[in-house]
Amino acid sequence: MVTRQGLPVYLFTEMTSLLMPRIFNVLSPIAVFVAVLFVYNRLISDRELVVMQSAGVKPSESAKPALIIGILMSVFNIYIMNWAIPQAESHFRELEWKVRNNITQMIFREGEFTPLKNGITIFIDKHESDGSVSGIFVSDESKPNVKVTLTAEKGRLIQTKNGPRILFINGVRQEIDKTNFKFNSLAFSRYSAEFNNTGSSQKKAESVREKNIFELLNSANDNTLSPQDVRKNIVEGHRRIIYPFFNLVFALLACTGLLICLFNRRGQVKVIALEVFFMILISGTDLALTNLAGKTLFVLPFLYMNCIIPLFACFYLLCFYNPFYFHHRKMLRS
Repeated sequence: MVTRQGLPVYLFTEMTSLLMPRIFNVLSPIAVFVAVLFVYNRLISDRELVVMQSAGVKPSESAKPALIIGILMSVFNIYIMNWAIPQAESHFRELEWKVRNNITQMIFREGEFTPLKNGITIFIDKHESDGSVSGIFVSDESKPNVKVTLTAEKGRLIQTKNGPRILFINGVRQEIDKTNFKFNSLAFSRYSAEFNNTGSSQKKAESVREKNIFELLNSANDNTLSPQDVRKNIVEGHRRIIYPFFNLVFALLACTGLLICLFNRRGQVKVIALEVFFMILISGTDLALTNLAGKTLFVLPFLYMNCIIPLFACFYLLCFYNPFYFHHRKMLRS
């Protein structure tokens, strides 16, 4: 839209910034996992965690910083998914719809040809201070067998109930039929023509991301939605409950393996690789279950289980698993 339709850079920046909450929502659990994994691995490399374990500090106590950051990011992600993203998405789609469908939102540069995707090309010589334009030229090839050319001294972009129109003042309309090569010419003092960029409906359709969680969970009561859209909305509503807590799951997952495993002078490559594998497995399972839930809602409980089981597994290992006890028993047996 910036390169082909000549939209200003500030509008591009505004529309891009409205997508940031969506990107943050996707990347935050992975970013938390990487950050926690890096910090705890660094603590092990500097022997700080080794000293703490030798002093009797339990893994559950060492995991408190990761637990705190996981909770904070989960709460913040709840806000992002249920308030920030719907508002930003609504504003973004409103801007996008106006730019794509409303010609009055287009920015025509002086002295340049502006092509529209329905076969219309517009040239404007100068923008006047009163909002009108002078030296306007329009080439209309929207119909395959007819070419229309409009030239006028002045013009104005106006918005009507039926869509955007251009009012031409003191000009000439020329039309040629390519099938029989018939040519018509008409001089006028006032002439208006509709040049809707897409010809779509005047009302912008509401997306799933724009709805609040109550509308999504109660989509079954909306008679305007198809069964597939109802399932899609319900799944999105449940994801807004589940997905923020992956920040907590991944934060605990990143530190659990490093805290319960014995120190290895050669490094913790195997432990880190195993944690990364489980992170990818949980993320992939969540994606697969989300797609399946869009087809049948019986999969919804498994979405919750994919989050709850790893969370309780991490809590259990941090609170009740004692690596030194099992290592001591192994040494006695040998």
